[in-house]
Amino acid sequence: MTTVPHRWVMTAAGQPMTKADFAPFPPSAGEVVVEVAGCGVCHTDLGYYFDGVRFNHPLPLALGHEISGRVVAAGPGTEAWQGKAVIVPAVIPCGACELCASGRGTICRKQQMPGNDIQGGFATHIGVPARGLCPVDEARLSSAGLSLADVSVVADAVTTPYQAAVQAEVRPGDFAIVVGVGGVGGYAVQVCRAFGATVAALDVDQGKLDAMAEYGAALTLNVRQVQGRDLKKAVQDFARKNGLPAVGWKIFECSGTAAGQETAFGLLNHGATLSVVGFTMDKVELRLSNLMAFHARALGNWGCLTELYPAALDLVLTRKIPLAPFVERHPLSRINEVFAAARDHKLTRRAILVPHA
Repeated sequence: MTTVPHRWVMTAAGQPMTKADFAPFPPSAGEVVVEVAGCGVCHTDLGYYFDGVRFNHPLPLALGHEISGRVVAAGPGTEAWQGKAVIVPAVIPCGACELCASGRGTICRKQQMPGNDIQGGFATHIGVPARGLCPVDEARLSSAGLSLADVSVVADAVTTPYQAAVQAEVRPGDFAIVVGVGGVGGYAVQVCRAFGATVAALDVDQGKLDAMAEYGAALTLNVRQVQGRDLKKAVQDFARKNGLPAVGWKIFECSGTAAGQETAFGLLNHGATLSVVGFTMDKVELRLSNLMAFHARALGNWGCLTELYPAALDLVLTRKIPLAPFVERHPLSRINEVFAAARDHKLTRRAILVPHA
């Protein structure tokens, strides 16, 4: 039985998403239609849906920007993609503007982000530009014990911290500190470890910390139990006892909370790099002169350049970044239940919504 293409759309903040049929065929020139294998539920989706974070497409809108699937229709000029398994970039740049030409395509002003600028991936199908699609080697995927739906989270949860680590110039021998080890932060720990750094994981959730101790974190600290100067001293003591750099730490704020941002900023030391990866609408009060005094730097990170996707995916397919322990699949038809559970912190793994479950 053929499934009628449909998507689950948001009509108002916090109101139940509803199923709506649509016609994705035929794709326009330069575009493809992807049959969605899976779409991950991201912290950003929750912000759009529950917290009033602004998005660009008028309602009704299907959210979802962590998408994997198979190209089932190819528009003129994209025929080579027909039938291929792919990951859809969370940020699709235009490829022609000044920002794209300067290597900053993730902040392209003409970018198309599924579930923000265009209809998203909580659907059976999605039409997207072919530009930037990341091919998935299905033989390697099978060897890694993963399904095509599983690698949907590569589109953001893996590639976003991957770009942050590249941008922060994480190198073997570095000491990296990740604040907030949920979805994105958990992969930040693994990415930094794969890059050769020794990694400290900080969080308020002991269960997440225990998981990170098994998957890449050499030090875990519960910031409910140790804070402020005591926290920084604990990190310094660990670095000294383990022959790690006393300066130039690579700090990644992934919690997307005001408290996490304050914690990360408080860990700055001489020559440190602070990467702001998580997002919050909350404001914090900081003494920016600390950046001057420590000759440190603070970097923003929006998404990931499409050209970096294959290398990030390779870390997954070589099992340097395990996915399976951190994801769980749910039928797309249960989207409202899954969003509520994610908001209430009742999910222990990143949810992937599967249309054809």
